[in-house]
Amino acid sequence: MTMDVRSAEGLAARLATPETADDLDTRILDAALAEFETYGLRRVSVEDVAKRAGAARTTIYRRFSNKEQLLQAVILRECHRFLTAIAEATEDLASAEDAVVEGFVVGLRSARTHPLMTRVLESEPEAFLPQLSMNGGAVMLAARDILADRLRRARPGGAEDHNTVAEVLLRLAVSLLLVPGGGLELDDEDAIRAFARDYLTRMLRP
Repeated sequence: MTMDVRSAEGLAARLATPETADDLDTRILDAALAEFETYGLRRVSVEDVAKRAGAARTTIYRRFSNKEQLLQAVILRECHRFLTAIAEATEDLASAEDAVVEGFVVGLRSARTHPLMTRVLESEPEAFLPQLSMNGGAVMLAARDILADRLRRARPGGAEDHNTVAEVLLRLAVSLLLVPGGGLELDDEDAIRAFARDYLTRMLRP
């Protein structure tokens, strides 16, 4: 597996159609994810990943040219899992309002409970920002497209700008993730769902 992401559009396309990993790639990525979750982004070396994966360091370097490319591959895979969760949660819902609510709930819950995300935000927030700048736009585009597609299918004749509605929802979720606290008490799933139902569905035109 190789990674060459040079634009938000390029990464969004990779997220939509990820490469199929063989058994060795899967073992390496699983090991890298476990190392990053346990020790953070900075302390982990390719040698650490090789030991956990039970592979030679040279084998990893043949597939990933450096630690940064390995990290990007891990992030790409986790982002695809995140987008799959949103897609599955909003599939075949009865209304656009339901798609807004469930897409928001699942997206925020998945981000808040992801072990790598929570590990980095708690101990290395300064390391997370460069990754957000590098990949955030592409992930936002891909997630927006998934949710917007669900909105269009739920309300095919609607006059709203589905892309804008979907992106506003996602940007709000990112804000709640990065800047917790404040006046919005959205600490449990019931509260998140009620907030989305009461306020966010207002973006959908009657």
